[in-house]
Parts: sequence; C-alpha cells; structure tokens
Amino acid sequence: MPDARPRRLVVAITGATGAVYGVRLLQRLSATPGVETHLVVSDAAVLTLHQELDMQRRDVEALAHVVHKNRDVGAAIASGSFQSDGMVIAPCSMKTLAAVALGLSDNLIARAADVVLKERRRLVLMVRETPFNLAHLRNMTSVTEMGGIVFPPLPSFYHRPASIDEMVDHTVARVIDLFGIEHTLAPRWNGLRGAAEGA
Repeated sequence: MPDARPRRLVVAITGATGAVYGVRLLQRLSATPGVETHLVVSDAAVLTLHQELDMQRRDVEALAHVVHKNRDVGAAIASGSFQSDGMVIAPCSMKTLAAVALGLSDNLIARAADVVLKERRRLVLMVRETPFNLAHLRNMTSVTEMGGIVFPPLPSFYHRPASIDEMVDHTVARVIDLFGIEHTLAPRWNGLRGAAEGA
C-alpha cells in the first residue's frame, strides 16, 4: 500500500499590506510534519515584502517546499488533478479578490484559486483593505457564495496580546484551524476569566 501523501496547501502572497501573514503561515507550516507547501508570490508582493519586512523574493521562497512562478499557468497547481487540501491567499489584494470572484484565471494565483473552488476544496482569502467599497463587498459575497472563506486578518484582543507577533500568530492560528492542522501557535479560548458576578 503506497504511503499517504502529505497534507498539501497552496499559499499565495499578493501585494496587499500584511505580507507578514503569508510569511508567518509558511514558517509555521514548514515546521509542521506531514505538511507540504506550494508557494506563489506576485510581483507586487515582492515590493510589499521588501517594504514591510525587508525580505527579498528568495527569502520567502526558501520557506516553502515547492515554488511556482505566477506567470506559469501550466504549473501543477493549475490543474484539478493535482491533489491538495486547499489554498490560502495571505494577504489577498482587492485585485486578486476580483479575479477570483469573476473567474479570471489570468495568472497562477487566480487560476489555482479557481481550481480549488471548482474542486470543492477549501479556499481562504485574507483580504486586506479598508474601508471596503461596494465592489469589494460584492466580490466577497460572490466568493462566499462559491464556497470560499473570506478571512480579513482582524486582530483580537481578548487574549491580551503583548506584541504584534502575538497578534499575527493568533490570526494565523485561526487560519490553520480551518484546515484541521494541529498547532500550539496561540492559546485557545477557555471562557471568561474572573468575570464580574451579574455582568
């Protein structure tokens, strides 16, 4: 009997602010046994990675098991016959959101997302923009109706984060949870602590 394949996740990083989410996701998944990551980085993302994290393309590509070029629409992840457990676009620009919502497979990120949707696999879009205009909202609705998950990386404060790293880790942990992958990245909610009586 052949060995079971690893859990495969496609990770895409686009040019929206919040490149740290994609990088942290790759860092955590690369340290998780039995998980294989396939990475696509857009040209705009390269600029954001440098601006926000002082990282070069090669730095982030080194965090993935397999790297694909965004112009390579003939890559393995462009076909539904390539078995994966889903895809995360972290962060997801409004341009990429629109491409996914309209099925415009004009680059590998959009094509891979289209494949994940048509194969009924899990697609998570960490959309980054504020405020949203009507086009953004309609595109998010369209993706949700197609089975995708719109996941704006909004920080939570109930766990009292002491740093930006803790805030990022908590959000990335929630994304990893969506794929049923075990982790110890962030504490889990165990109910209110010391809530005032009658509150």
